[in-house]
Amino acid sequence: MSTKYIHFTEQEKEQARQIDIAQLLRSQGEALKRSGSEYEWKEGSQKVTIRGNLWFHQYERTGGDAIDFVRRFYNKSYPEAMEYLLGGCSGTLVVSPPVQKKPPKPFALPKSNDNMRRVYAYLINCRGIDRDVLYTFTHKGMIYESAEYHNAVFVGFDQNGIPRHAHKRGSGSQSTYKGNQDGSLPEYSFH
Repeated sequence: MSTKYIHFTEQEKEQARQIDIAQLLRSQGEALKRSGSEYEWKEGSQKVTIRGNLWFHQYERTGGDAIDFVRRFYNKSYPEAMEYLLGGCSGTLVVSPPVQKKPPKPFALPKSNDNMRRVYAYLINCRGIDRDVLYTFTHKGMIYESAEYHNAVFVGFDQNGIPRHAHKRGSGSQSTYKGNQDGSLPEYSFH
């Protein structure tokens, strides 16, 4: 496949990169589902997450900007994608504002509960953890029960023994919750 060379200015390239992908898809009659501050678009049976001018393919673990989106999903070359985004798509282009990254929240461990009944029951009975192993981790402060939601909290420490990471896991029999505490540093995860 031979592509012709077309010169695009830096301003045109930036304008094309900033096109709102959700708006572009809607102009093409595509259905989108709102998911928090993002949109989900189904490509066959696979899910693509869209936020402003950025996209991420959940199964292939790839993503990019509006230009990459048109190239990937509309099967266009770079010059064709640029022309499409800059006016050839017969629709009004809406430029999305740049995605603002929120400053990271400071890390603080969740408040611990007075006892560990729920976490002990969950880890021993449901997860099959040996009582002595669990006892060792709890006495080192690496596992405890949170006060607010009674989650099992798995704490990761840095080389100086300072907590830097907390992973929370729901301890209820029907709970599927799992997540990291705000501000956790993944390089210090529980181990």
